[in-house]
Amino acid sequence: MKAKDLRERTTEHLQEIEKTLSREVFDAKFKNFTNRLNDTSSVRKARRDLARVKTLLTERAAQGGLEEKKGG
Repeated sequence: MKAKDLRERTTEHLQEIEKTLSREVFDAKFKNFTNRLNDTSSVRKARRDLARVKTLLTERAAQGGLEEKKGG
């Protein structure tokens, strides 16, 4: 998942992606712990995608706060 593609999405859609990715990370870690995961790099990929989404959501929240202060 590229950051450029994620920036084009709405905040609501990013929140849904965040939920999905956090579940993927949990499942991948669990499968890895129980030795049922074939591709161990999937844990790392999911964690990094989740971090990208969380970063964008944080940026948007901070930007929203700045806009409110400018307007007031």
